[in-house]
Amino acid sequence: MIQIKNLDWEKSEGLLPAIIQDADDNNILMLGYMNQESLKKTQETGQVTFFSRSKNRLWVKGETSGNILHFVSLKIDCDYDTLLIQARPSGPVCHTGAETCFGDKFDIPVLFLNKLSKVIENRKIQNSTESYVAKLFKEGSKRIAQKVGEEGVELSIAHLTGEKEEILNEAADLIFHTLILLQDAELNISDVCKTLLSRNK
Repeated sequence: MIQIKNLDWEKSEGLLPAIIQDADDNNILMLGYMNQESLKKTQETGQVTFFSRSKNRLWVKGETSGNILHFVSLKIDCDYDTLLIQARPSGPVCHTGAETCFGDKFDIPVLFLNKLSKVIENRKIQNSTESYVAKLFKEGSKRIAQKVGEEGVELSIAHLTGEKEEILNEAADLIFHTLILLQDAELNISDVCKTLLSRNK
């Protein structure tokens, strides 16, 4: 746990810039300012809270619009005078309606796996009768494992045909069902990436 009092609050008269980053796709969402009280409240409530210089008070992002930023993690720069906060937005971040205060998000394709993992997790929780994913979870682990096996075989066959579009489609199916299997095992794609990183060392 980062000790709030140890940060360099003196440099900017009690306020530190807080860069807000999407926890799932790493896009920069906005920049705000925090004092010790707003940072403490952010950590305690799980809702990103700033100090508004224009209103001269604490300000919970989304308190009017409902587009709350859900706090995930906090990092500090090397000089202890800038905050990097990862959060999950519940709607557009900018007052203009844009996804970020810098315009629409820049999509990094591989990071979409994080978002897809979250969608799968939500489908599992919601247990909708209309959701294919929820239906798979209801059918159980054996059926999920079977689907991953089937998709793996179909990808192998597609590779032998040499049709690139078919290979892409089957690879997408395999990855999608692997994400479902991971969620069924109470794991996610980040856990797999950590394993790959450890092997690289």
